[in-house]
Amino acid sequence: MTLRIDVGGLPSERVRFAASPLAELTAMLHVLAEPGHHPQYAGWAADVWAGLRPEFAERLREAEFLWRSSQADFLIPGRPRSTLAEELDDVDRIDDETYVTAALVTTCGSNRVHFRGRSPLSDATARERALDVAQARGAQQEAFAERLLADPAAVRARVRRTLEECAEAFFDAAWADVAVQLATDLRLKNELLRRQGLGVALASVSGAVTLAPDGDRIIVDKVQDKSTAARGGGVTFIPSVFGRPHLVAVHAPGWHPVVQYPVAEPRPAEPVALETVTARLEALAHPVRLRLLRTLARGPHTTAELAHFWELTPPEVSRHLAVLRRAGLLTSRRQGRYVRYALNLSDVTSLGADLLAAVLR
Repeated sequence: MTLRIDVGGLPSERVRFAASPLAELTAMLHVLAEPGHHPQYAGWAADVWAGLRPEFAERLREAEFLWRSSQADFLIPGRPRSTLAEELDDVDRIDDETYVTAALVTTCGSNRVHFRGRSPLSDATARERALDVAQARGAQQEAFAERLLADPAAVRARVRRTLEECAEAFFDAAWADVAVQLATDLRLKNELLRRQGLGVALASVSGAVTLAPDGDRIIVDKVQDKSTAARGGGVTFIPSVFGRPHLVAVHAPGWHPVVQYPVAEPRPAEPVALETVTARLEALAHPVRLRLLRTLARGPHTTAELAHFWELTPPEVSRHLAVLRRAGLLTSRRQGRYVRYALNLSDVTSLGADLLAAVLR
């Protein structure tokens, strides 16, 4: 499962690496709404919440559907500006139908197919669908959707005011440090892009982002099966410090393709591909293979030993061991005429973290 961005025939200058204050603020707001996704910032989030005025904290919770489970597309700019105010001005230029549809897709946690290209502001069926899904997700979400549909201008102004107040409350202080890290990362990415090309630059973004062999598509390893095209507007890559470990992609029709990627930690672990995680989960789904792993967890064993212990035939054991080996869950070592199999403890131990990283990016 991947997101594919068509960049066939796109001039190199249309691939941009740039920082965005609004995108980083959105990442910070996501940390505040979902600190469990970002344990490294749990202390920061607790300190921020403790210092907020109750009325302002309530407004953040009221609008958190724009950035909690995913991010509204207009919060990840396709053309980043140097200041938060400039980027918020660009958001203000978006028409109400585009803004409301993007907000409710995120707010309702739904796939865009639910609206089928129709606006909840002007289409009764789309409006009913938006309210139904919002209601199912909670009273706050339903109230937000109702207000947005009833008076888009008022809600938009309230959201902008809330985002502006974030600057004084916590964003400006955090941005001063973050901007230095982002600038360092951008120098590296743009130098790689200029000197070694898009494939190398993408490889430095994340092991989950690659250039297809034909050079016409950017492949993003995410839990989805989608495609979009950069076309004349190009594609933008935005680094994020607070966004780690998420790999956020804007790919809806009509929006400029954007990938917000986490700036690497000092010694980053290479991300495990979703395909590998899936293979390991499938390998563990069989009860016989779980029994074999139970024995191998106690020490190395040969095929014959495993067959005898579990009253299976050696060929049957061999078939199951082959599946486990292909998934990377076993190691093997020949000793004379015997081959002993052992549990790959490091990869089995990290499977939970690998799964979480795969579904969060």
